Amino acid sequence: MKKTFEKSVLWALLIFGIISFINLIRKPPAKDWLLIFLFKGFLSSILDNLIVKKGYIKYPVKLLKSFDFSFIFDYLLYPITCVYYNQVTKKSNIFGVFLKVFYFSIPMTVTEHFLEKYTSLIKFKKGWNSFTSFYSLSITFLISRAFIAIVRKANNNPVPKN
Repeated sequence: MKKTFEKSVLWALLIFGIISFINLIRKPPAKDWLLIFLFKGFLSSILDNLIVKKGYIKYPVKLLKSFDFSFIFDYLLYPITCVYYNQVTKKSNIFGVFLKVFYFSIPMTVTEHFLEKYTSLIKFKKGWNSFTSFYSLSITFLISRAFIAIVRKANNNPVPKN
């Protein structure tokens, strides 16, 4: 019964993620948001795969058995959240960028803590805990923000033609 509930939660998250993705790319500049989405999916899948292989996190219940990591989180929910973070901080100063990262990483950490404690969707091992998740979420949000800032800067300073 519990496993059925957990699979239902994963299906609901998948549907929510797809709807959110459609909504987020409608806001200009769509190419920036797609770039962040793809960058974040790439980054989080590599990091999560490494963390799972090292034995820090385990995902006992999953929709796609082919993956050891959380496919829905790494390729959909986390990148979408990161795009929303970048949309909120697009015109923020450095203080705003750092402050607003907590608006996203704290709720995600609380949700992950709840899922780890009360479901079999995620299990922490080898000293991994909610604080570790909080720090890693915050840092990767900031990395993605720095990435798009560098891309925007490079785009505004084209290489001169000879």
